Amino acid sequence: MLNLHVIIASTRPGRAGLPIGTWAFDQVVRHGGFQGKLVDLAEVNLPIFDEPKHPRLAAYEHRHTLDWSATVQAADAFVIVTPEYNFGVPPALVNALDYLSAEWAYKPVSFVSYGGVSAGTRAVQMAKQYVTALKMMPIPEAVAVPFFPQHLKDGVFSPPEAQKQAAKLMLDELGKWASALKPLRAK
Repeated sequence: MLNLHVIIASTRPGRAGLPIGTWAFDQVVRHGGFQGKLVDLAEVNLPIFDEPKHPRLAAYEHRHTLDWSATVQAADAFVIVTPEYNFGVPPALVNALDYLSAEWAYKPVSFVSYGGVSAGTRAVQMAKQYVTALKMMPIPEAVAVPFFPQHLKDGVFSPPEAQKQAAKLMLDELGKWASALKPLRAK
Protein backbone atom coordinates (compact mmCIF):
# COMPACT_ATOMS: atom_id res chain seq x y z
CA MET A 1 0.00 0.00 0.00
CA LEU A 2 1.21 3.51 -0.80
CA ASN A 3 2.18 5.85 2.05
CA LEU A 4 0.57 9.28 1.94
CA HIS A 5 1.55 12.01 4.37
CA VAL A 6 -0.82 14.87 5.08
CA ILE A 7 1.36 17.83 6.09
CA ILE A 8 -0.18 20.68 8.10
CA ALA A 9 1.78 23.77 7.03
CA SER A 10 0.55 26.33 9.53
CA THR A 11 2.32 26.40 12.89
CA ARG A 12 0.90 29.41 14.68
CA PRO A 13 -1.29 29.16 17.79
CA GLY A 14 -5.03 29.17 17.11
CA ARG A 15 -4.54 28.04 13.52
CA ALA A 16 -7.30 26.50 11.44
CA GLY A 17 -4.76 24.15 9.88
CA LEU A 18 -5.11 21.56 12.61
CA PRO A 19 -8.86 20.90 12.23
CA ILE A 20 -8.64 21.19 8.43
CA GLY A 21 -5.62 18.88 8.36
CA THR A 22 -7.42 16.39 10.60
CA TRP A 23 -10.37 16.46 8.20
CA ALA A 24 -8.00 15.90 5.24
CA PHE A 25 -6.40 12.96 7.04
CA ASP A 26 -9.86 11.50 7.71
CA GLN A 27 -10.54 11.70 3.96
CA VAL A 28 -7.36 9.68 3.35
CA VAL A 29 -8.51 7.02 5.82
CA ARG A 30 -11.99 6.87 4.25
CA HIS A 31 -10.52 6.66 0.77
CA GLY A 32 -8.71 3.45 1.69
CA GLY A 33 -6.07 3.61 -1.04
CA PHE A 34 -3.21 4.68 1.22
CA GLN A 35 -1.53 4.12 4.51
CA GLY A 36 -1.92 7.64 5.87
CA LYS A 37 0.12 9.67 8.31
CA LEU A 38 -0.68 13.11 9.69
CA VAL A 39 2.44 15.28 9.91
CA ASP A 40 2.07 18.57 11.79
CA LEU A 41 4.90 21.03 11.16
CA ALA A 42 4.13 22.59 14.55
CA GLU A 43 5.09 19.27 16.16
CA VAL A 44 8.04 18.67 13.82
CA ASN A 45 9.25 22.08 15.03
CA LEU A 46 12.14 22.59 12.64
CA PRO A 47 14.31 25.60 13.43
CA ILE A 48 15.10 27.99 10.59
CA PHE A 49 17.28 25.94 8.23
CA ASP A 50 20.48 25.28 10.16
CA GLU A 51 22.36 22.50 8.35
CA PRO A 52 25.90 23.55 7.38
CA LYS A 53 25.94 21.50 4.17
CA HIS A 54 23.60 21.81 1.19
CA PRO A 55 20.59 19.44 1.38
CA ARG A 56 21.50 17.82 -1.95
CA LEU A 57 24.47 16.18 -0.16
CA ALA A 58 22.21 14.58 2.50
CA ALA A 59 25.10 15.02 4.98
CA TYR A 60 22.84 16.00 7.87
CA GLU A 61 24.32 16.84 11.25
CA HIS A 62 21.26 17.57 13.37
CA ARG A 63 18.82 15.05 14.87
CA HIS A 64 15.80 17.14 13.79
CA THR A 65 16.99 16.98 10.17
CA LEU A 66 17.62 13.24 10.31
CA ASP A 67 14.14 12.69 11.75
CA TRP A 68 12.56 14.98 9.13
CA SER A 69 14.47 13.18 6.36
CA ALA A 70 13.17 9.79 7.54
CA THR A 71 9.60 11.11 7.71
CA VAL A 72 9.67 12.52 4.19
CA GLN A 73 11.56 9.54 2.76
CA ALA A 74 8.86 7.17 4.04
CA ALA A 75 6.12 8.83 1.98
CA ASP A 76 5.09 7.99 -1.57
CA ALA A 77 2.85 11.06 -1.91
CA PHE A 78 1.84 14.18 -0.02
CA VAL A 79 -1.16 16.36 0.64
CA ILE A 80 -0.11 19.75 1.96
CA VAL A 81 -2.74 21.58 4.00
CA THR A 82 -1.93 25.26 3.70
CA PRO A 83 -3.32 28.69 4.41
CA GLU A 84 -2.27 31.76 2.48
CA TYR A 85 -0.04 34.27 4.28
CA ASN A 86 0.31 37.65 2.58
CA PHE A 87 -0.67 36.15 -0.79
CA GLY A 88 1.96 33.45 -0.36
CA VAL A 89 3.29 30.29 1.24
CA PRO A 90 3.58 29.97 5.03
CA PRO A 91 7.23 30.34 6.11
CA ALA A 92 7.17 27.03 8.02
CA LEU A 93 6.34 25.19 4.78
CA VAL A 94 9.13 26.89 2.84
CA ASN A 95 11.56 26.01 5.64
CA ALA A 96 10.40 22.37 5.75
CA LEU A 97 10.80 22.03 1.98
CA ASP A 98 14.24 23.67 2.02
CA TYR A 99 15.63 21.24 4.61
CA LEU A 100 15.73 18.30 2.19
CA SER A 101 16.28 17.51 -1.46
CA ALA A 102 16.33 13.90 -2.71
CA GLU A 103 13.73 12.79 -0.17
CA TRP A 104 11.07 14.84 -2.00
CA ALA A 105 11.99 13.77 -5.54
CA TYR A 106 9.59 11.90 -7.82
CA LYS A 107 6.67 12.08 -5.44
CA PRO A 108 3.29 13.60 -6.29
CA VAL A 109 1.82 16.33 -4.15
CA SER A 110 -1.54 18.00 -3.95
CA PHE A 111 -2.97 20.69 -1.75
CA VAL A 112 -5.84 21.40 0.57
CA SER A 113 -5.86 25.18 0.80
CA TYR A 114 -8.01 27.53 2.79
CA GLY A 115 -8.51 31.24 3.12
CA GLY A 116 -10.93 33.99 2.25
CA VAL A 117 -12.32 34.54 -1.22
CA SER A 118 -9.17 33.10 -2.86
CA ALA A 119 -9.34 29.92 -0.72
CA GLY A 120 -5.56 29.92 -0.34
CA THR A 121 -4.99 29.24 -4.03
CA ARG A 122 -2.32 31.94 -4.37
CA ALA A 123 -0.23 30.11 -1.77
CA VAL A 124 -0.68 26.89 -3.72
CA GLN A 125 0.50 28.54 -6.94
CA MET A 126 3.66 29.70 -5.18
CA ALA A 127 4.17 26.33 -3.48
CA LYS A 128 4.04 24.60 -6.86
CA GLN A 129 7.18 26.53 -7.88
CA TYR A 130 8.97 25.24 -4.78
CA VAL A 131 7.92 21.61 -5.18
CA THR A 132 8.77 21.38 -8.88
CA ALA A 133 12.28 22.61 -8.06
CA LEU A 134 12.50 19.59 -5.74
CA LYS A 135 11.43 17.26 -8.59
CA MET A 136 7.98 16.69 -7.13
CA MET A 137 4.91 16.39 -9.31
CA PRO A 138 2.14 18.79 -8.28
CA ILE A 139 -1.17 17.46 -9.51
CA PRO A 140 -4.04 19.75 -10.50
CA GLU A 141 -6.71 18.02 -8.43
CA ALA A 142 -6.95 19.77 -5.07
CA VAL A 143 -9.33 20.96 -2.39
CA ALA A 144 -9.85 24.72 -2.01
CA VAL A 145 -11.88 26.04 0.91
CA PRO A 146 -13.05 29.65 0.62
CA PHE A 147 -14.35 31.45 3.71
CA PHE A 148 -13.23 28.52 5.86
CA PRO A 149 -14.41 29.96 9.24
CA GLN A 150 -18.02 29.27 8.29
CA HIS A 151 -17.17 25.55 8.25
CA LEU A 152 -15.46 25.48 11.67
CA LYS A 153 -17.48 24.83 14.79
CA ASP A 154 -16.03 23.96 18.19
CA GLY A 155 -12.68 23.09 16.60
CA VAL A 156 -14.16 20.71 14.02
CA PHE A 157 -14.02 21.35 10.29
CA SER A 158 -17.14 20.26 8.37
CA PRO A 159 -17.00 21.45 4.75
CA PRO A 160 -19.73 21.15 2.13
CA GLU A 161 -20.09 18.07 -0.03
CA ALA A 162 -18.14 19.71 -2.88
CA GLN A 163 -14.92 19.63 -0.84
CA LYS A 164 -15.47 15.97 0.06
CA GLN A 165 -15.92 15.09 -3.61
CA ALA A 166 -12.84 17.14 -4.52
CA ALA A 167 -10.85 15.23 -1.87
CA LYS A 168 -11.84 11.89 -3.37
CA LEU A 169 -10.79 12.98 -6.88
CA MET A 170 -7.53 14.37 -5.52
CA LEU A 171 -6.73 11.14 -3.69
CA ASP A 172 -7.61 9.00 -6.73
CA GLU A 173 -5.14 11.05 -8.81
CA LEU A 174 -2.45 10.98 -6.14
CA GLY A 175 -2.69 7.19 -6.13
CA LYS A 176 -2.24 7.01 -9.90
CA TRP A 177 0.76 9.35 -9.86
CA ALA A 178 2.39 7.75 -6.81
CA SER A 179 2.18 4.35 -8.48
CA ALA A 180 3.44 5.65 -11.81
CA LEU A 181 6.41 7.47 -10.23
CA LYS A 182 7.39 4.59 -7.94
CA PRO A 183 9.99 3.16 -10.38
CA LEU A 184 11.76 6.54 -10.39
CA ARG A 185 11.97 6.42 -6.59
CA ALA A 186 13.56 2.94 -6.57
CA LYS A 187 17.18 2.99 -5.57
